[in-house]
This record gives sequence, C-alpha cells and structure tokens, in this order.
Amino acid sequence: MSGMPPQCHNLKDQVESILQLLQQELSLRSQDITSVQTSLGKAISPKFEIVFAGAFSAGKSMLINALLERELLYSAEGHATGTECKIEYAELDKERVVLTFLSEVEIREQANSLCQQLGFTTAVNINQAEVVSLLHQGCEAIIQQEGGESKSERAKQAKALIFLLQGYEANRQHIHTVNNATYSMEHFNFSNLKEAAGYARRGSNSAVLKQIEYFCNHPLLQDGNVIIDTPGIDAPVEKDAQLTYAKIQHPDTSAVVCVLKPASAGDMTKEETELLEKMRQNGGIRDRVFYVFNRIDETWYNTQLRQRLDDLINTQFRDTSRVYKTSGLLGFYGSQIKQTSTQDRFGLDSIFGENAKGVNGNEETPQFVYAFNNYCVSSGKLASSNFRISLNGFETPNQNYVRILAEQGTPLINQLIQDSGIEEFRTAITRYLTEEKRPQLFKNLADDLEDICINLKKHYQTAHRDLDSQPREIEMMKAQELQYLNQQLQQVGKDYSLHITEEVNHVINHACDGFEVDFRQLQSRMIRRLDELLDTFSVADAYRRATLSHPRNATAPLLAILVEAFYYLANQLEDILVDSSQELMTNLFQRLMEKIRKSEYYRQLYRLLGNDAGIEQELNALEKRVTQSLVDAASVECDRFVRESPSFYDENTFSIYQFRQTLLQTSQSYDSESMVEAEPAIRQLLKLDFEPKVSHTIRKTFRQTINQILKTQLLPMAEKQGDGILQQYPQARVYLEERLQQEAEEKINNNNRLLGVVEGKVDVYNTAIANINNCLQAMQLYDHLLPLINLAELTVVDQIAANNGVVVSDGLLDGVAQF
Repeated sequence: MSGMPPQCHNLKDQVESILQLLQQELSLRSQDITSVQTSLGKAISPKFEIVFAGAFSAGKSMLINALLERELLYSAEGHATGTECKIEYAELDKERVVLTFLSEVEIREQANSLCQQLGFTTAVNINQAEVVSLLHQGCEAIIQQEGGESKSERAKQAKALIFLLQGYEANRQHIHTVNNATYSMEHFNFSNLKEAAGYARRGSNSAVLKQIEYFCNHPLLQDGNVIIDTPGIDAPVEKDAQLTYAKIQHPDTSAVVCVLKPASAGDMTKEETELLEKMRQNGGIRDRVFYVFNRIDETWYNTQLRQRLDDLINTQFRDTSRVYKTSGLLGFYGSQIKQTSTQDRFGLDSIFGENAKGVNGNEETPQFVYAFNNYCVSSGKLASSNFRISLNGFETPNQNYVRILAEQGTPLINQLIQDSGIEEFRTAITRYLTEEKRPQLFKNLADDLEDICINLKKHYQTAHRDLDSQPREIEMMKAQELQYLNQQLQQVGKDYSLHITEEVNHVINHACDGFEVDFRQLQSRMIRRLDELLDTFSVADAYRRATLSHPRNATAPLLAILVEAFYYLANQLEDILVDSSQELMTNLFQRLMEKIRKSEYYRQLYRLLGNDAGIEQELNALEKRVTQSLVDAASVECDRFVRESPSFYDENTFSIYQFRQTLLQTSQSYDSESMVEAEPAIRQLLKLDFEPKVSHTIRKTFRQTINQILKTQLLPMAEKQGDGILQQYPQARVYLEERLQQEAEEKINNNNRLLGVVEGKVDVYNTAIANINNCLQAMQLYDHLLPLINLAELTVVDQIAANNGVVVSDGLLDGVAQF
C-alpha cells in the first residue's frame, strides 16, 4: 500500500521477531498464530482487494459502474458475467485494459455444459457452422417460448449460449486452443480506456473473456484498492459460480461487497446463504463486509416486498451497520444523464444509442427509461409540491422520458440519484477506504498480537523472578539443597512404593502387555505338553510298571494302568508348569527392573545417595522368594491332577460310559495284549479327565495364585524399601555435601547464564514492541499500544511482597506495570 507511515516500514520484521520469540518457548509454542500472520499480511500488503459477490443478475457490475461513475463493466438484464474483472488505479495518462481470453477447450466445456442444461442432444462442435446455426436457432426458440431472454433461468442460459457462440466466432483469431491468451488494448488498436471498455462490455466479447484488468484513474482506487467483479454464485455455467466461491475464500480477499437480491426476490436464496457462510470462514475478511440490497426500486411498487425486506434486515442483519439499499441502474444512469441535454435527448442519442436502436427503424426503450418513468409517477418518492409530473399515454416511453427531463431538469436528476441510495453507499465505502481501512487493519494486528505479548511478558517475568530468587552464594546454595534433602528422600521412597504398586495392579488387572504375552505362552506350553503326553502315552510301559510293583502277580487291572498314567501325566505336567513359572517370573522382574532404572526417582536416588539404596539387590532376593513360592504352588496344583475329577464317575456322563467300554474291552483276556489293544480307548479316557483339570488350572486357579503371591510379597517389600530410603538420610547428607560444592558453582553459573538469556529475549521483545508501538502511534491508535516489559518493576514488587508477606501474582505484576 502506498502512503504507509515511515514508522511502519519494518513492521513485518518486528512482528516476525515477536513470533520467533514465541516459538522459542516450549510452553507457548502451541499458541495459534494464524490470525496474527493473516492480519500482518493485510496490514502490509500493497493491495487491498474488494470483491463484489452475489447472485446472477443481482446488479454487481452496474453497482461498480455507479460507484466509479463510468461505464466500465458490461451490465444487462439477464446477462451473467462469466469473467473476473479487476479494476486497479492508474494515473490519468496511463489508463489501460488487459484482456485475457478463454481457451478453446474452456469454451467447448462451457458450451457442452449449457447444452446439457438446455436439453440439446446435438453433438457440440463450435467449429462447424451448421452445428452453431442449429444451436443458435434452438436458443432463440427457447427465449421466444419463455417470453424473453430474462424471463426465466432457462431463457438466461439460452442467451448465455448465444453470447458464447457469437463471442467465439467474432474473436476466433485471439483464442488459443489450450492456453489463455492475454493482450494489451493496443493489440486491438484501442487508443483509450473508453474504447477498450466498450469492446469488453459487448455481451458476445465478454462471454469469451476469462479476465479483464482495468487500470483507471479514480480516487477510490488509490492506496492499493482493487475492485473485483465476479460471476454470479448461481451463474448458468457452474464453473463460473465456483470461481466466485474460490475468490471469496482466497487469502488475498480483504473485503467483500455482498450484493443481494431479496429487494427484488423477497428472500435469501440458498446460494446467498452459502456465500455468507463462506465469507465468515475466511479470516482475512473479518467484519469487512458491505451488504448491499440492490434493485431497491422494485420495493417502491410492492408493499409486501418492502415489508419482507425490512423484516429480513431487522432479523438477519441487525448486528451490522454496513447495510445499504441501492438501485445501481437509477444511480449510475442518473449520474450519466447529468451531462446530457435536449440536444441528445438526454442520452437517448448518446449514452443509450446502441440500446435504443431497434429493428426496421423502430426505436427501442432502454431499461433505464422504463425505470425512470416508473420512478417519476409510481414510486411515491417525489413530493407533488416540488415535482408535478404526468405520464401521457399518447406518447411513447422515450417521448415521456425526454419531456419530463426537459420540464424538471437537474433537480429531478439529483433527487433520483439521492433516492437510488448510490450516493450513501459511495460515501460510506469511500470513507472506509480512505479514512477507516488502514487504522482498522493495524488495530486488528495489534489486537491479535496483544494476547501473544501478554503471554510472553508473563512468561519472561515468571522466569526472571524464579531465576533471580535463586541463591547467588555457594554456601547459601548448599544450605538450600540440604534443607530439601529429607523431603527429597521421602518423595523418592513414595514414588518407588507407588511405582511397584502400580506395576502389581497392572499385572492383576491384565494391563501389563509383556506379562500377558508370557502367561499366554505358559498356557500354550501346558496345552501342547498335555497333547504330547496323551499322544505318546504307552499302555505297555504302564502295564510293565504295574506288574513290577507286584512281583507275585502276572497280570494287572485297568485301574492299575490308570493309576500309573495319572502319576505319569501329573508329574510331567508339573515339570512344564514349574519351568514356565520360573521363566514367567524371570521376565516379570527383568521388565520391572528396567522400568525402575529408567524412572526419574531412580536417577534422583543416585544423585542423592550415589547408589540405588539396595533396590536392585532386594528385588533380586525377592525374585528368588517369589519364584520359589510359585514353584511350590505349581507343584501343589499339579499334584492334585493325580486324583480323578469329581464328576469322572458320575452316571449318565460320557466319561463313565467310556470307562465301562474300556473295561469291557480289557476284560476279554488276562494277558497284556488286551490292554495294549485298548490303548486308544485308555488315552481317550485320560483326555476326558485331564483336559478339564488342566484348563481349570491355567485359566482360573493358577493366575489367581500368581496374583496373590505378587501382591502379598511385592507390596510389603516396596513399602519397607521406601521407608528404608528415608532412613539413609545421614549417608545422603555426607554424599551430597561432597559434591554440592561443584554443583552449586555450576548451578549459580547456569542461573546467571539463563538470566542473561531471558534478559536478552526481553531486550529483543522490547525493541520490536517499541517499533510496533511507534507505528501504531503514527496511525493514532493510542488505545491499542502493546505492553513493554520492565524487569525493574519485579524488584519493586518483590520488595513489597517481602515486607508484607504476600504472594506475588501475575496480576499484581501487570498492575504495577500499568501504574
């Protein structure tokens, strides 16, 4: 932007310096700085883009023409601007226009889209004259069916397709196949802005232009202000509508003039509601929105429409003062005909020359003339005491128009312009852009920065106070450390006891992943071992052991075989359960020791004592005791496998049936052969008994046994060890005194270094804030100056606190700073 005060030239560097300080502090780094970056970009940007957005045929282009009091943009009833028009400032002798055309590919896409909407089935080839002619005839037929080109959306789409085809035919030499071709106005031999604008305003030319950049002389465009006209949000071509939504959400957009249609339609459309929502999502726009209800003259003739509009404004727009009612048509042409006279029939032969030409020599009536005549006789805006106007039925609308202006002259034109609301809107937006815009941009920046500055100030003050309150002498430092020794040892003991308790609870509550993996491994090993034992059980070996136990007998009963099998299986399972239990405890205590070594209290213990106070030694001894307890429990558990299950001999069970069938098979003879032949049946009988017992052990009883052993042995040990740590105060004092001398020196030096770092950051902060405040003062924003940091005020506050026994708070610091 031009005209920025010299105090603000380095504003970007100063603000970025503050943001860098914020990023250096870990506790403040998460603060969102998006709003600051956005407001900074707006404050220092050389351009301030004001986007005119609204529905198709809302009158955006006419409103811009009225605002600048010159006919730059094409505007016609039912015509949709599919072109983004940018208007920037230029010196009077440097006015120019830059035209960028759509590519042939883009024109084909638009033609195809419009044909689909219109229901044309003809294959679209814009380079075939026959196809173009058919499409043109079809569009004309639709317009005639609809009663005119502006009578319905379908008619407007048909007219848009006609313009597109005509524009392509007329400008084919300027249009490239894929790329967008850009030309200066000299390429078309235009000597001034008026000629170039006249070319761009023609509907057919406008339809094939992608962007028009006007550089014209108008005070409203000074200071980097750029006016942008966009396609309607409900334009016939969907791609055009998306262009507007994208522009509304673009970070370069700084303000929006929202041109709304309820003045002529009565209610907000779905597209207009979506437009308002998207505007609110763009942090670069904030409250810089002007709501313009155009075509207000239509409410002058419809009481119900006027009431609905007033209700809408009073409900949905009551929180903003930037609401305007305008008639761009009356306001713009009203300002234009002030320069006309009876000689050119008040513009019919000059301003409206093209529009007034009809077919077969008959003169057409321009839209403005109809609106003017209605205003004069039906609007109720003109006091009969000042204006006596009649509309003669025997005269044409154009004749009435010329006669009324000849009779009433300039006073009527001035009243027309005033009633159009254009002057009020122009005055408001001019005042904003020339007087309010820049201070508001800098005010937004200051407001966004304020929270960051307050947080930085409190952070630096707190850090400085904490460091400054530390002892400066070595003996004082040692005394302070020794004073806290007993408390530190007590805390270490508590932390250790709490840690062990948490670890035991994790195991009991199945929250220790490592232990769960190991215990599932134990279960798997028991199940696999039982399957192996059953699959490899030898009846012949069992029979041999049974007869060896009774040398006087040459045969053995089935029960003897089962007894040998029960002892064999129980002992083998005991071996595997004992081995798995030992491995389970080894892994558990290994993980526990690793966690203890990584804990903060363990490091603190070494710092205070120089050793771990016997924690590791005690844990190793405890591991042996716990493991032995678990081994004993495993032996007891497996010893019970020797006894049959209580339900093994129950009537009407499969086990008793299997037993009887096996007994029947083994009773066929008295030698070992009948027993060996019954081996599969005996194995099945053993499986029926052992599987439920093993499952009950590994899934229910043994886990509870483990939990109970851990709880009854680890928790008392942890509590005892915690108390033991506190009892080592004498050893800790001796050890601490030995190394405090060096630590105290290092800590004092480190504190001094950190104090210097904080003071250095405060100097950087104060330098940046002082420069920012100079800029704000140059903008006369005295109520938005940002806070400086005065470290000297901390000494004053601390002295007050020491004398009165109060606790220093950030609020007290801020109060002293303001004082």
